[in-house]
Amino acid sequence: MTEARRPWWFIGLGVLAIGLLVGLGVWQLQRLQWKTALIQRVEAGLVAPPVSAPGPDAWAQVSFDTSEYRRIEVRGRYLPADDLLVKAVTSRGSGFWVMTPFETDDGWRLFINRGFVPDDRTSVADRPRPEGEHSVTGLLRLTQPGGAFLRDNDPAANRWFSRDTVAMSQSVGLGEVAPYFVDADEQGDDLPVGGLTVVSFPNKHFGYAMTWFGLAGVFAYLLYRATIQTKRSDEV
Repeated sequence: MTEARRPWWFIGLGVLAIGLLVGLGVWQLQRLQWKTALIQRVEAGLVAPPVSAPGPDAWAQVSFDTSEYRRIEVRGRYLPADDLLVKAVTSRGSGFWVMTPFETDDGWRLFINRGFVPDDRTSVADRPRPEGEHSVTGLLRLTQPGGAFLRDNDPAANRWFSRDTVAMSQSVGLGEVAPYFVDADEQGDDLPVGGLTVVSFPNKHFGYAMTWFGLAGVFAYLLYRATIQTKRSDEV
């Protein structure tokens, strides 16, 4: 009786494994659709004219799927609060992003990533701040809470590994700020150097889907062979 039951348990587990693999393949196809739509939106936004930065009334609708990497523009003035330097690695080497508080003409505040400075050029003189009324264009980037991989932000020590606008605002007493910052466009070769944002979305979901479907096919074939052999053994 035990020998008779064993093939059915084996078949049940095999069918479950095949179903799981097929489900993973379908999930990757869904991810492929999402990623393709995201890439198309971002590529269209990168070449589109900048739009006005979302104000407080629209902050609740700002999300990765709808707003990240959109070209925006703000007009106002840089605030006298200190710049915050965030560790960065760019095409120009290791250094820091210069995050500067900014107040718009409408009275709300946000951070501007004015650009990159290398490790040996971090003095205030190396990152002069524009004075007076100023217009900034660049890419909308969502706040990056917490820190980087295995490296937490330490506001008390003024060590930053991610551009966390809420924590940065609290550290300089800025009050409420936008849940995003602006990666400023390039403004010539002077420091800080803007326009270094890398916009790249690997899209390997189709390959992953085919891998899962292929494994499902292999499991189905092995299950079929095992079932046939079991039946033959029983007949003998």
